[in-house]
Amino acid sequence: MKVTYQIFFTGKSPELSDAEFYRREMALAELAEPLGFEGIWCVEHHFDGPYSMCPDNFAVLSYLAARTERITLTTGGAILPWNDPLRVAEKFALLDNLSGGRMQLGVGRGLSKLEYDTFGIDMGEARGRMEESLDMILAALDSGVMEHAGEFYTQKAAPIRPAPLKKISNRDVVSIAMSPESRLTAAQRGTAVASFAQFPVEQHAADFEQYREEYRKHHDDEPPRVVLSDSVYCSEDAAECEATSKQAIYTHFALTTAHYGLDKSGHFDNISGYQNYAAMADAMIAAGKEAAAEGYRSAQLCGTPAELVERIRQRYEAFGDYDQNCGFSCGGMDHDKAEASMRLFAEKVLPELRQLGIPVREPAAV
Repeated sequence: MKVTYQIFFTGKSPELSDAEFYRREMALAELAEPLGFEGIWCVEHHFDGPYSMCPDNFAVLSYLAARTERITLTTGGAILPWNDPLRVAEKFALLDNLSGGRMQLGVGRGLSKLEYDTFGIDMGEARGRMEESLDMILAALDSGVMEHAGEFYTQKAAPIRPAPLKKISNRDVVSIAMSPESRLTAAQRGTAVASFAQFPVEQHAADFEQYREEYRKHHDDEPPRVVLSDSVYCSEDAAECEATSKQAIYTHFALTTAHYGLDKSGHFDNISGYQNYAAMADAMIAAGKEAAAEGYRSAQLCGTPAELVERIRQRYEAFGDYDQNCGFSCGGMDHDKAEASMRLFAEKVLPELRQLGIPVREPAAV
């Protein structure tokens, strides 16, 4: 198991300037390596500051590459339909060199109609664009040249320089896969998958098993480890933990559903490839805002250190060996509280996971 740190850049308080918010978010990210986390993931989002503001996760990870020594750096993910495939391959190769080979490519197709409309890209083409783009990028990183003529992209021969430091296999890439179709596509292409926690453990376990079964149909090796990303709040005080996590995660949930249109019936009507999200939106609306928000919070990792150790142990038993991705800052949470939660998790949860036999790296001195 790798335990990694997730940057969301979400829930900025109106009292903070964008610059101060970014300063505090990056200060938390820089704690990840000394506290013993094994990687940093960074999202890509545009045009909706209250939800998330990170228009270039390669740029953020480039900064962190210079501020760290050994931690892996993952685009979680680069939304391929919004980006030119050649530029993604070039930026990945460049940052792989600058970081000493510590880059991991994470990719997604995107779910926000706001972002698609503002970029002027037909959302109904999202899956086709993502799959074609990913094939181009992987081929270019393998051969050193991108050349392609397809349905959505045409690229005359272009060398990728500098070349990446290491060969990139499909299983080294992680697909942000929240729908059954995305998991099946990832399995067929041989990439790893990452999902955001939003369901009971049993449902995520079934989804991951579906992915593994499909992977084995197409490949001779065993599937790579799956990744689950959570909003995390850790506190010794159970009552304080419930109050703080409820406020932050309810806020994060409201920002998320508004950004993606999951709070609007019919939002995904007539958009090819997003029927699963239309059904999800209808289910959330039927449940009611309070119940839907509490269901989402209950899926996250919130609790005392002992409770979080037990939650992760249960996941480990349900999923098999998997990677845990932890976002400690969300929903306008005070950054001092987020830092205290992160430090407590590193101090009391990570060592207990090692005692359970779950391999987790020892932290460096802070």
